Amino acid sequence: MSLHWSGWTDVGKVRKNNEDSFLGLKFDAREVQRLGKIGTASTAHADFAFAVSDGMGGALAGEYASQIAVEKITTLLPKSFGQRAAGLDAGFDDVLVELFAQVHRALAYLGQSYEECHGMETTLSLCWFTPGWMYFGHIGDSRIYYLPAREGGIKQISHDDTHVGWLFRNGQLNEREARTHPRRNVLQKALGGGNQFVDPQVGAVGCEPGDIFLICSDGLTEGLYNHHALDLLRPVQPAKAGENPAQRLVLEAVKNDGRDNTTAMVIQVV
Repeated sequence: MSLHWSGWTDVGKVRKNNEDSFLGLKFDAREVQRLGKIGTASTAHADFAFAVSDGMGGALAGEYASQIAVEKITTLLPKSFGQRAAGLDAGFDDVLVELFAQVHRALAYLGQSYEECHGMETTLSLCWFTPGWMYFGHIGDSRIYYLPAREGGIKQISHDDTHVGWLFRNGQLNEREARTHPRRNVLQKALGGGNQFVDPQVGAVGCEPGDIFLICSDGLTEGLYNHHALDLLRPVQPAKAGENPAQRLVLEAVKNDGRDNTTAMVIQVV
């Protein structure tokens, strides 16, 4: 199995600085490699991780928080590869829960130690690819979408950690009502800040050639309905060689809305 990935971020039309961060990572028992914005590689001998983080906080604290979150992944997640190679039993859920806990502790410590970091917090949505499987961890209102090759359509597999997200999942709001609700961005969970406990959503999806995964910040979903994202990710006309699907999504979302930083990572299984 091989992966083709693309990433893109835009500050938007209103904000002065970009508090979103994204990451592509390739790792095995020997080395860790940061990936560029676009590329293709096999999962035969290495694992891959992709993540989007949306920071919050005064001054530059939000920008710093999202960067810390993705940087922690580069040091913590590769350890799991070495553990498996050594025959140690570390389940993906245990690894991801511990990773999120360590990011939370790092942000909470900095927030308590430095005035300029007070209140810093961030969302984090992470996809970890091994042969045949995608493991995910999530907290906040960034999102992970799954576009299965066999069934078609687009599914949001992460849960928005907001009351509005809960109402939507339980059928009390439709997509349009959830998108326009005045409290749609009020988070109930995030990493750092005054959050005492960390309880990320973790899960696994079996993947096969033709599947597509999208990780994005809420700036993207403010500018694109789900069906619009589906049309852009599975266009009638095949994409041209070298085209960046994530960039296409982000630019369209910013054109339609652009009030927030906007970030997307698209991972295609080939």
